[in-house]
Amino acid sequence: MLDESEPVAETAPAADDRLDPDFMEDYVLYMMALASHHMSAEFHAIVRAEGLRVPEWRILATLASYEPQSVTQLCEKTLYDQPRLTKTLHKMEAANLVTRRQQDHDRRVVHATLTPRGRAVVKDLIALARDHEIRALSALSSAERRQLKRLLRKLI
Repeated sequence: MLDESEPVAETAPAADDRLDPDFMEDYVLYMMALASHHMSAEFHAIVRAEGLRVPEWRILATLASYEPQSVTQLCEKTLYDQPRLTKTLHKMEAANLVTRRQQDHDRRVVHATLTPRGRAVVKDLIALARDHEIRALSALSSAERRQLKRLLRKLI
């Protein structure tokens, strides 16, 4: 039994003693996350330069494609939890980017829609996002880009 009061010497395993040295380089979920992180970081800088935070961009982009949306639906599509999303929607409503309306049939259900200002902001950002996607995927041929999107849709 170890005496917890005594420090345990930690030594890093030698390179040839690693459990699975090729795991991370070949793990598809890691590769997808890393690719997303690198490509998103560049676009997120553009979003911030436009005066928005990334959650606001995701909400605007989602509403541009799927309007109106309930808070629950927005949570599913933006990958945010309900408290965070509700707080962000409140700020976006104050900035005149979105409106929220309770539904007459069920006052617990709130739908969000874009305001005219929100539509203008997201329209410009979508154009920037499309340009960024072209640059980010420029190492791929058009056939490879189509195949990548087809494969990702299949995984989703």
